Amino acid sequence: MTTKYTPLKDHDTPIKVLFTGYLCTVGIGYLFALIQILFTHGMADGKFGLSVDDIVYSYYGNRSGTVLEQKLNGSMKDNAPEQERFKIMEWVRDGANSDDYKADGIDKIIESRCVMCHNKEASGIPDFTQFEALKALTTEDTGATFASLTRVSHVHMFGISFIFMFVGLIFSFAETTTTQYKCIAIGMPYAFLVADILSWWLTKIHPMFAWLVIFAGMGMGVSFMFMWVTSILEMWLFKPVFIDGLGSRYLQMRDSTDASFADRLWCYAKTLGKKIKPAAAFVTEQWLTRGWPVVKEWLKKIV
Repeated sequence: MTTKYTPLKDHDTPIKVLFTGYLCTVGIGYLFALIQILFTHGMADGKFGLSVDDIVYSYYGNRSGTVLEQKLNGSMKDNAPEQERFKIMEWVRDGANSDDYKADGIDKIIESRCVMCHNKEASGIPDFTQFEALKALTTEDTGATFASLTRVSHVHMFGISFIFMFVGLIFSFAETTTTQYKCIAIGMPYAFLVADILSWWLTKIHPMFAWLVIFAGMGMGVSFMFMWVTSILEMWLFKPVFIDGLGSRYLQMRDSTDASFADRLWCYAKTLGKKIKPAAAFVTEQWLTRGWPVVKEWLKKIV
């Protein structure tokens, strides 16, 4: 197969070192991002490990209690002993009165357990040196605010898209992957990134979209790992993997004259599209005549 670019294995060693250094750095960063998710969203229900409930509590909220109570039973559970956490929750359930704040010793607990992080120097989290900031968390837990979603959404959109741009640029020099699969792998992260950000907002409106958050996150992870592993293997282990190893079978399959999996999948998709076109027209009609009017009425009420 004739290439119009320099394959990864044929780049000069300094370029390989540059590419590898970047891939390893963002790979470690991606790993720490996953760990950070486990210790924030993954503790929203009070249990370690990411679940659908964690996603629902993080974005939609747990409407059965206050924000402060959910945090004390969730991600902040390990930051204070049970007796002190119960004392704070008791104060919240009694009305979170400012006079009882000092009389019951809640201020001392907050100062010793919370203010080390929740202070005026911290960015993006409430300042517990101000009673009003703490009081605001004693209301019903409605999850992430629209202001916080706006802030986090644009930061993720800009930052992660740049990461995938450079990972995709390096991967574009791969020669073991066909142009068809290469385009799919490079485009997938952006599609899943948009779906991921959109799913936060949808979950804020209705908890059933929590599954979309998990699905979109998994899609980004799979596409990232595929490009990362392929790039590293081609740069440094091309002969033992793709010539003498298991990768040689993949190259034989790639060069086969039979229709590829992507070709067959696209053919099935077109056939399915023709069959579901009448159903899609019916669903669209029902949405415009019944669904959208209900949504408009609901939006008028909350606005």
